[in-house]
Amino acid sequence: MADAPRLTVWYNTKCPVCDAGINWQTNRLVRAARAGVIAFRDINLEPDALARFGADVEAVRRRLHGIDADGRLLVGGDCAIAIWRHTPGDAWLAALLGNRLTRPLTRLAYDRFADVLYAWNRRRGHW
Repeated sequence: MADAPRLTVWYNTKCPVCDAGINWQTNRLVRAARAGVIAFRDINLEPDALARFGADVEAVRRRLHGIDADGRLLVGGDCAIAIWRHTPGDAWLAALLGNRLTRPLTRLAYDRFADVLYAWNRRRGHW
C-alpha cells in the first residue's frame, strides 16, 4: 500500500476561482502529486471526508482545508502556507507569510478574501 500524502487538501470545485487556483497549483506540483507528496481532493465528491474534525462541505466552500502528515487539520491561510511549502519555488513565500510574525496577518488577509469569494459564489449561485 502506498504511503499517505504529506498533505491532503480538500477544496471546492464548484467555485470557479478555487478550481482554477488549485488546477494552476496542481500543474506546478505535478512531480509532488505523482510522488504522492500532496493530494488535492474535491469536497463535493467526499462530503464527509472531514467530519471527524467537525468540518463539512460548507466549511470547505468557505476556506481550504488540509490534513498534514501528522493528521493535523490546516484551515485557510495555514493550508495555503502548507501548499506553498510543497510547491517548487514557493518555499520563500511560505517562509515569508508563515513565520510567527506574519502568520496572523496572512490568516487575516486569507480569511477576508475567502469571505468575499464565498459571498460572490453564493450570489452567483455556484451552489
